[in-house]
Amino acid sequence: MMTLSATITERFAREVAKYPPEQRQSAVMACLAIVQQEQGWVSADAEQAVAAYLGMPAIAVREVTTFYNMYNQQPVGRFKLNVCTNLPCQLRNGQHALEHLCRRLGVDEGGTSADGLFTVQKSECLGACADAPVMLVNDRQMLSCMSDARLDELVDTLKASAK
Repeated sequence: MMTLSATITERFAREVAKYPPEQRQSAVMACLAIVQQEQGWVSADAEQAVAAYLGMPAIAVREVTTFYNMYNQQPVGRFKLNVCTNLPCQLRNGQHALEHLCRRLGVDEGGTSADGLFTVQKSECLGACADAPVMLVNDRQMLSCMSDARLDELVDTLKASAK
């Protein structure tokens, strides 16, 4: 099982303090997000460490990790690009946007580029259907109306920022 660093433990404690003592398990999503911020993904060992810290079964933590697509269950590139492919985005070129990114970066959907910079994934609805196709960069920045030209510009900008 993973050993939690002092930094992670302090951050966990701040999250747990937001809940009554008997409801400390309510901090599970925040604790998983902290692990991912620190390590880039949530390993099975990290899930067990979170479970031990929160006093809950490891399978319950695993259920949270696998239910939400914001948790990376394997290492990802420096830039995780999630493209919405739900029906409204599909009707406005969401699948095309996903395929364009995959071609541009030389990856299959769900894959990571050879340089380790980009992981391209499908996403569930991001709630901006009128601005389709939409996507998230690193689960934080939502981008709308992503034409091929805007996707190419994004890739170029992110590559330049990585240098």
